[in-house]
Amino acid sequence: MKRHLNTALNALGVFAVLVALWQAIIWVFRVPSFMLPSPALVAATLVTRIAPLSQSLLITAEEAGGGLLLSVLAGVAVSLVFAQSGWLRRMLYPYTILLQTVPIIAVAPLILMWSGSGAWSVTLIAFIICLAPIIANTTQGMISVEENLIHLFMMHKASPGQSLFKLRLPHAMPNLFAGIRISAGLSVIGAITGELFAGSSRVGQGGLGYSILYASAQLQTAYLFALVIAASVLGFAFFFLAMFVEWYFLHNWHQSARAGEVI
Repeated sequence: MKRHLNTALNALGVFAVLVALWQAIIWVFRVPSFMLPSPALVAATLVTRIAPLSQSLLITAEEAGGGLLLSVLAGVAVSLVFAQSGWLRRMLYPYTILLQTVPIIAVAPLILMWSGSGAWSVTLIAFIICLAPIIANTTQGMISVEENLIHLFMMHKASPGQSLFKLRLPHAMPNLFAGIRISAGLSVIGAITGELFAGSSRVGQGGLGYSILYASAQLQTAYLFALVIAASVLGFAFFFLAMFVEWYFLHNWHQSARAGEVI
């Protein structure tokens, strides 16, 4: 408990230093507020516009969360196939990595053109950007099982399904959660990128990406900073939720979770 408290205090200390540095830059260089608003002005904007900001945050959270959940389901399914079939893995695995190399900003307009604007298209973009880390990490965990354990299962005449679900999949759980932690932040990036192109299906209502476009067009710099902070908070929330789920499933048997070393 004391260790977690010290970690939280250290994080708050770093945040306070960054805010002080931010304010010092404004004072020293006399930066106008339309270019760099003060922390106090951003905080005041957060308070006065909490209602529309919360609505945008909720919309983006639903789209990013949906994309992340779909990527976990599809990624684990693909990894199960790759773990069972070496030739399929060698043939198709490189194409899954291409999902990570293709710039999502170039693919997003095509997806929106094919699927139409709306929450589903944004969720699909978040799904695409999250999928590759899930597949890569989970597949690596499944094919990295110690050979002696595989021979032990074979000696006890375990079926391929038993070896897959009782040996390879549990062995890959730490790798899976590592991929989820990576994708947790990427899901927010994917959702906001999709919203930048999709806009909103309703006038005046949309996620953080839509609100960022609106604030930028209106030169509402303080609100733009508030939206960026909200997006960062959402990314942190997804990341820490993934860490909690990882601890919940692994702390009874995996050394890193028992020792509190999940990072």
